[in-house]
Order: sequence, then C-alpha cells, then structure tokens
Amino acid sequence: MPKFNYVAMDSRGKETKGTLEVASQNEAIGRLKEMGYFPTKVVEADKAKAKDGKTPGKAGGAKGKKGKQINIRIPGFGGKVKPKILCTFTRQIATLVDAGLPLLRGLRVLEKQERNPTLKRILSDLSLSIEGGSTFSEGLAQHPKVFNRLFVNMVKAGELGGVLEVVLNRLSEFMEKAEKIKGKVVAAMFYPAAVMFVAVAILGILMVFVVPKFKTIFADMLDGAAMPGFTVFVLNISDAIANQFLYVLGGIVVAFILFRLSLKTKIGRRLFDKFKLHMPLLGPIINKVAISRFTRTLGTLVSSGVPILQALTIVKETSGNVIIGEAVSAVHESVKEGETITAPLEASNVFPPMVISMVDVGEQTGALPEMLMKIADNYDDEVDNAVAAMTSLLEPIMIVFLAIIVGSIVIALFLPLIKLIENLGNEGSGKGDGGE
Repeated sequence: MPKFNYVAMDSRGKETKGTLEVASQNEAIGRLKEMGYFPTKVVEADKAKAKDGKTPGKAGGAKGKKGKQINIRIPGFGGKVKPKILCTFTRQIATLVDAGLPLLRGLRVLEKQERNPTLKRILSDLSLSIEGGSTFSEGLAQHPKVFNRLFVNMVKAGELGGVLEVVLNRLSEFMEKAEKIKGKVVAAMFYPAAVMFVAVAILGILMVFVVPKFKTIFADMLDGAAMPGFTVFVLNISDAIANQFLYVLGGIVVAFILFRLSLKTKIGRRLFDKFKLHMPLLGPIINKVAISRFTRTLGTLVSSGVPILQALTIVKETSGNVIIGEAVSAVHESVKEGETITAPLEASNVFPPMVISMVDVGEQTGALPEMLMKIADNYDDEVDNAVAAMTSLLEPIMIVFLAIIVGSIVIALFLPLIKLIENLGNEGSGKGDGGE
C-alpha cells in the first residue's frame, strides 16, 4: 500500500507533518479530516523522493524563476489586479476549499486556468510559499498591492480558527457586495458624464469654429458700430478658447496637477474628503456608501474571529475617507480604554442616529457583528434608492444647464442682428420723413 507524506494544520493553526499508509490521496485527505486536521499538502512518498532527488536543479530553477518574477516587471503586466478579477478568484478558491480540495491543489488548479498574467504569477508564488512551509496568510501578505490587510487578516483568522472555508466564503460575499455597490454608482454616473462630454464637445466646436465667423460678419454689417456688450463678452470668450487654446489647456492641466498634489497633503485630503461627504447630490450617496463599507467591513472581520482592536485598525486603513478614518480611530481609542463604541461614533457627527442606536443595541446584546451586517444591508438599499433619485434629478438639471448655455450663445449672436434691423428701420423712417 502506498505511503503519503502530508502537511496539515490543527484547529489552533499549528502545522503538523507526517506519513499515512492509505490506498489513495483522497483517502489520505479524508483520514486527515477525521483526525481533525486541515491538509495543505498531501503527496505520495515515492513521488516526493523522486522530486527530492532532482531538488538541486529544480529548486534552483524555482528560485531563479521566483526571483525573476519578483525583480522583473513587464510594462502592463505588473502591479495590481482589478477588483473584479480578485473577487472571482476569492469566490473560486472559497468554493474549492469548501468542497474539500486541499488549498495547495486548489491554487494549482486556479493557476492553470487563470488568464490574468499578474494573478497567475501571484498564484504560482503562493503555491511555492505553501510548499515551503508558509501559511496561506503569510503568502498573501507578500503581495500587499493585491491583497490588502483586510484580506490577509481575515484569512489568518480563518486559519487560526480552523474555519478557512467559512472565512473565504464571507470574504467573497463581502467583495461581491462591495463591487455591486460600486458598479451601481458608476453605472448611474455614466449617462450624465457621457451627456456632459458630448455637450462640452459641441460647445467647444461652436466657440472655436462657428462663433468667430460671426465676428467677421458683424464687423462688415455694422460698419464699425459698437456691438452689444453681451455679444462682445461671448466673442471674447470664443477668441480666448480659439486663439489661446494651448494656454487654456495648460491651465487646466496645471490646476489638475495642483489638485492631485494637494490630495497628498493631510490638510488637502481632509478638506476634500469632508467636501465629498457634504457636496450636493453626490454627498448623501458617498456618505451612505462609506457607512455601508465601514459596518460591513467591521462586521465581517469581527464575525470571522479577528480581535476588535485589530479589526478597527484594519477598518481605518481601508475606509477610503479621512473623516471616517478619524471616527474609527476615536472608536479604537475608546475600546482600548474599555469604553463603548457608540460614544465616539456619536461625537464624530458622521454617523446618523439610527446607526448609532443599532450599534448600541448590538453592543449591549452581544450581537454586534449581526447588527453591523444589518446596517450594511439597509444602507446598500438606501444607496440604490439614492442613486435612482439622483439619476432622475440630474436629467432635468443637465437639460436646463445646456439650454442656458446654448441659449446664451444664440441670444448673443442675434443681438447684433436685432440692432442692425433697428438701425435700418430708423434710417428708413428718417428718409420717409425727409421726403415729406
């Protein structure tokens, strides 16, 4: 009967190695689960020896390959992985682990079918790390650009609690819901953005190519007479755009660069994040998304077994908003001193009374994770309603805005014609009076 060497983790996350004499690899995995272990590597002893015999060449090749992957970055193929691709990977690995497939084997399966070159390389690195005796969370921590602290710490909590498949499922659900909310907001903003882009393009064509021709026509028709002030104002804007286009474009680029640089400063970032929470139309939606993200992240971490202080630190780093981060930091200090969560939340003036009350009830009843998830689900629904309301409100606003701009240009071009007609009428009436 063949022998199988295994590497497994017990319920406390401690690694154990040994050998089992069973008929097949699946039987070895089943035996390990019966013993209360969570297998990470199960290979036949003879194959392992054959692999060890070729270790110098293969190990050197593997190390060399790994070294190349870390040090060399092909343009367009390095850096981060799109959230949608990462979300799909998380769901797939959760499904495989939940089905009883060893983690290492699951990673190898996903590596073979993965088309994204960056994630494919990372999956290869993760497999090599686990083969080398590292835990899954330790391997993930080596790629901070792809797997943030939320991802790593949840996986670590799952490993320590022996519930990795449960945590991976929660993590995949969390990521899917976050992407769903983000997708709805982006989809709602696509139509207004497209309309504004087309409108700006049309206005640019009018101001650069059409309006300047009227300036020449008016000069010939009025014979040096003064044009109406509003017409002169529109013509001057047209001249500035047409004749000084590069300066205007350069000014816009410089303003954008200065804005981006200001966001890298603490004061600039804080002012902009505060403005985002209170800006017209988009402010309420951004506020609801931030609250939903805060409650869902904290609820997912706490329910997965991550200590509350560590969970609050992770939530602060992944909040995406300085104002929300400061509120979470105040909560962290309050909990650290043995006080409640609700007092600093109320003092932040960011969270509405309903959220504070629900958190207070959850804290007193010992059902804080469940209550946080209920708040997140409720605010996800509110985001949907707010996005729909904003979209219906933006359409008439854009129509009125475009009507005012285009109407102003048309009026400015008609005013000289009206003045010319009045002058001709006055001249005609004057000649008629003289003839009498």
